[in-house]
Amino acid sequence: MFLDISNPRNFKVAAYIRLSKEDGDKQESESVTNQRNLILRYVQENKLELVDEYIDDGVSRNYF
Repeated sequence: MFLDISNPRNFKVAAYIRLSKEDGDKQESESVTNQRNLILRYVQENKLELVDEYIDDGVSRNYF
């Protein structure tokens, strides 16, 4: 699932976090909080530079 990064210090990244429809109308969904924690851990472990975060919390989409 994750890309193997050989020289991580050259990568600037942004996080995109999306609401899960199972979370309903919570202030900030558990899905968003869990996704943020996973992304932050991955960024730290791979010495990436997180430059921005985009959150789609409140609009759940069904693409199928």
